[in-house]
Amino acid sequence: MTDARTEILRRIRAAAVPPAAAPPRHYLRDAPGLDETDRPAVLALFAERLTEYGATVLRADEAGTAVAQALEGARSVVVPAGLPDEWTAGWDGEVRADLPPLSNAQLDATDAVLTSCTAAVAESGTLILDGGPGQGRRAATLLPDLHVCVVHADQVHSALPGALAALDPAHPLTFVSGPSATADIEMIRVKGVHGPRRLVVILLP
Repeated sequence: MTDARTEILRRIRAAAVPPAAAPPRHYLRDAPGLDETDRPAVLALFAERLTEYGATVLRADEAGTAVAQALEGARSVVVPAGLPDEWTAGWDGEVRADLPPLSNAQLDATDAVLTSCTAAVAESGTLILDGGPGQGRRAATLLPDLHVCVVHADQVHSALPGALAALDPAHPLTFVSGPSATADIEMIRVKGVHGPRRLVVILLP
């Protein structure tokens, strides 16, 4: 019995897969070929990626006028707590504060949602929201058909590693890369399946 046990253990050890090598630590922290300090290039890449996804990018010096332009055609917009009042001051539609929280039915019946963000990634054209002031609940950014997001230039990082330093993993993080879309069914691209069909990003200095 002992000899059989010894033989079985010998065979297991002989067949064991060697330990995996340690993960490399020299991965790129910036987008390939892009210097994080070259801010015009970083912002240009960010706008390019968003446009490729079907989002609209508005470059503006201040948010108010651009928000009114982005919300053209919308009748109502939901705004999370902590969003600056002046962002919607020049727009004549109905502003619905999400405090107390609106029901899912009320959110679904609202044309748009206006938020800020915590960080953004140029390489992938991604917005990152963490539920903080001006960003609100995840449901509020998923149910309206239009999402307008105001991004400050210093929030845009060339690649994800740089953005991670600005995030708190204890917060509920939402990553948005373009309008919601899927091609799961017969490879036909359909917008608005998991969130807003339209995304407008207002990029401020």
